[in-house]
Amino acid sequence: MATMGIVTKQHLLTYMYLLVYITLSSGVILYNKWVLSTLYFNFPFPITLTMIHMAFSGGLAFLLVRVFKVVSPIKMTFNIYATCVVPISAFFSASLWFGNTAYLFISVAFIQMLKALMPVATFLVAVTCGTEKLRCDVFWNMVLVSVGVVISSYGEIQFNVLGTVYQVTGIVAEALRLVLTQVLLQKKGLTLNPITSLYYIAPCSFVFLFIPWYILEKPEMEDPHMQFNFWIFFSNAVCAFALNLSTFLVIGRTGAVTIRVAGVLKDWLLITLSTVLFPESKITGLNIIGYAIALIGVVMYNYLKVRDVRTSQLQSSQDGSPKELQTEKKAVVDMDNREETLWNDSVSDTNFDEEAPLMASSRTSHLGIGRKPA
Repeated sequence: MATMGIVTKQHLLTYMYLLVYITLSSGVILYNKWVLSTLYFNFPFPITLTMIHMAFSGGLAFLLVRVFKVVSPIKMTFNIYATCVVPISAFFSASLWFGNTAYLFISVAFIQMLKALMPVATFLVAVTCGTEKLRCDVFWNMVLVSVGVVISSYGEIQFNVLGTVYQVTGIVAEALRLVLTQVLLQKKGLTLNPITSLYYIAPCSFVFLFIPWYILEKPEMEDPHMQFNFWIFFSNAVCAFALNLSTFLVIGRTGAVTIRVAGVLKDWLLITLSTVLFPESKITGLNIIGYAIALIGVVMYNYLKVRDVRTSQLQSSQDGSPKELQTEKKAVVDMDNREETLWNDSVSDTNFDEEAPLMASSRTSHLGIGRKPA
């Protein structure tokens, strides 16, 4: 009975973490849309909003790493920072910039549908960089996802070319960041959780964003009639940082399958809520059909990759001696969820979430996290 009680308590705690993650992830996206939209709060400066997120999250990460020592920094040399962190930060800032700018032109629902292209972009970039092999089964999954997104786009009533270009460009930049994370950091044996990711990458991303901000947004922000509510931006930045923490907790307690289910629920919930909160955005039956097709392709792709990870782990365990086999098999079981999560972060939309300023986005090495809210 005691064991059953512990299991139930652990399950409830996991579900609570997932609920918090889904709530924060959806909330940050809707909050950003509300702040940026000219129909609501009317602060059409996506680069500025992203810089606020980077400054706030980077500052809190500094306190957690250096002052309160909640997590430990990694051994970072100037060479690693210059050759790894700087290029990753450049693409990260670009993905946030273009992704947030898309909110000015297209609806939240359509943005979520376009994000189904994330695995496609990541796969194509990985194949181009030589980190992934072109396989027939994966290729046809990518075709299925692309067809679904095309159908969804065709059914979009308020289709906007510029907004779509911004969102797709942000997706490509995020895919480049994910592959660079794998190529540059993982090969050096470095892994970062969301907090240390923010600690190293947020300041650098802030610097990269400063140049386009100075050219594109600073002149317009000098308008004396522009409104700037401190509490609005403070609460927005707090939500974005809290999303990173919830992502960290979810990664530590669940596997890839659970995260994917939560991600699907979040996407459908977000699409529904966005049409309720922002009545000007409409979704059609063709939107839904196209997104459902794309989602099937994404789920199938995830299944293939998780299966590959498990096969690789089992083969590694079978290569050991009989004496070591039992220990290695136990290690495979213990590490299975963690490895699946690492993979899931590297290829899904997600993210996991692009909405978190630095999310797990993480993805391959838990860099990032979040995809983006910023």
